[in-house]
Amino acid sequence: MKRSIMVGIAAGSLLAATAASGIAMATADGAIGRQAAGQSAVCQTGWGMMGPGGPMHGVRVSDEAGYLSQMVAHHQEAVAAARQLQRSGRAQMRALGASIVATQNTEIATMNTWLATWYPGRATGTRYQPMMRDLSKLSGDALDETFLCDMIPHHMTAIMMSQNLLTSGRAQHPQVAALAAKIRDTQHAEMFQMQRYLADWFGASTMPGPMWGRPDGSSQRSWPGMGGMMGW
Repeated sequence: MKRSIMVGIAAGSLLAATAASGIAMATADGAIGRQAAGQSAVCQTGWGMMGPGGPMHGVRVSDEAGYLSQMVAHHQEAVAAARQLQRSGRAQMRALGASIVATQNTEIATMNTWLATWYPGRATGTRYQPMMRDLSKLSGDALDETFLCDMIPHHMTAIMMSQNLLTSGRAQHPQVAALAAKIRDTQHAEMFQMQRYLADWFGASTMPGPMWGRPDGSSQRSWPGMGGMMGW
């Protein structure tokens, strides 16, 4: 009896160690993308946007005005996509879409007011590279999965832009710094939620959850491998 228990414990420990080792190997190089198993064909375009030359390479902000104007355009795309979720058959997705629309529309109005007040002429003419696919002709699972696949890297871009503004010291007004932190934190939580939906409903691989902060911060966690893109 004792021997059986000891064997079971040893086997369990070995499995736990193997799992931990696998997780460490998967994240050690800081890769962000799909795991080899459980890839979603629908997600390939969304994950691909994080590669070289994609919109994810525009996460560095030149100044406060640049951050605001880029974030307005980024939010506008998210709002347009989130409105499509009112056609979703899942109550969770309809609620997520409504929350994104309400929150980001309010932030768009605030940022446009700041741009008009502090940086006249900078509110328009922003070059923006779209990240979301056209959802207007999709329905059912195709709508939900495509939205999740595209909005996860879309949120990550906003998170990284906001953190870059905060760590670079380019925020000139405390109101903008506070909004950047709010965008970072809100979209971080939404991103985890979307990762869970993607895994639970479609069995698709999800990206490692983002952590922010400088890599050398003693009390902060950081994205593995994100230092260069964040401007550290």
